[in-house]
Order: sequence, then structure tokens, then C-alpha cells
Amino acid sequence: MKNNNNELIDYMINDFKSGIKHGVLVANLTYELAQMCGLSKDEAYELKIAAMVHDVGKLKLSEYLYGRTDEALPEDEKQYMSMHSKISYDLLKKYDYSDNIMDVVLSHHECFDGSGYPNGLVGEQIPLGARILKVADEFAALISDRPYRKAFDIDTAVTIMIDEIKNMDIRVFLLFQRLIHEDSTIELINNSRLDIDDLDISDILKISQD
Repeated sequence: MKNNNNELIDYMINDFKSGIKHGVLVANLTYELAQMCGLSKDEAYELKIAAMVHDVGKLKLSEYLYGRTDEALPEDEKQYMSMHSKISYDLLKKYDYSDNIMDVVLSHHECFDGSGYPNGLVGEQIPLGARILKVADEFAALISDRPYRKAFDIDTAVTIMIDEIKNMDIRVFLLFQRLIHEDSTIELINNSRLDIDDLDISDILKISQD
């Protein structure tokens, strides 16, 4: 039993570290994209915070995911997994985060065509910050290694996103296309890939345990 617990803890820590790396990249992209969309630096910084914590609810689900694949999960548990944005929202309510940050976190998996979750919002019903975060989040996921695939290059990632454009605000996406071809953004992407193997995560883990 002790060995199983240690394996689970190792799994959760590795999952958390991967999430932090993703969060840093998403946060930096979100900050730059928000300003291109006309937000002030203060508003963009608030979105950057939202981007860093947008997936905190996933850590809460690590125990359920341990040793299992999506194919092995029954439909009711798949639906539960898809509610991580709501779980993140509920966790952040316990801390001193602004309503705007919490709304963005809650809505970052909403789709422009209404097919997203948790509330099936359509178009501009979705907060602008969440529309910005969605684009940055999806791009960051595509250019990062996953357990089931290698990272895509930037051009391939953009092509994949174009195929799924119905899920996004096209105005935000077009601005994002301009952003990612700037030299400063390429440097930002490379600098966001941090080595955090020695990170002390004890304090940050606390939020997922409440």
C-alpha cells in the first residue's frame, strides 16, 4: 500500500510540474495577446494570473487519472474529468482572486459555437479574457510534448487550430497569428520552457487539497 501511495504521489508531482510548465507558457502568451486585443497592461496582467492557475483543478483529478487512459474511463467519469474548469473555479473561490479571474478560469473551455463546457456559452457570451486564454491554451498544448505524441511545430499547430476555428473567436485568432510570427514571441516561447525539476511545490500543492 505504501509503495502504491508513493507511486501516486510521484505521478501527481510529475503531472503538476508538467502543468506548471504549460501554465507559464500559456500565461506569457496570454499577456501578449491580451494587449494585442486592446486590453491595458493591468488587464493583461490579470489575465496572465488567470492563465497561470486556469488548470489547478486538474491536480485535484490526478488520483482518478492515475494508471488509466481516457479509453478506460466510463462515460460518467469522462464527463467528470471535463469539469476541471468548474473545479478550478470552486478552488479559487476560497482564495482572494478577482471575479474576473474566476470567470475567465471557469469559461476557458467554452467554444465560440456553443459546443464547449461547462455552460455552453456562445460567441460574445464568453468573456473576452476566456476567449483569449482559450487560443493561447490550445496553441501551447499543441507545441508541447504529450504522453501520447510529440510536440507539433508552430506552423503545424496553427494549421490544426485553423481546422478547429469554429471553437475560437476568429478575431482573437487572427491577432494571435500575427503575434506568434514575431521574433520576440519565438524567444518568449523558448524562454517559457522552464526546468523546474527542483521546484519546491509543497506550498502550491495546498490549493488543490482544500
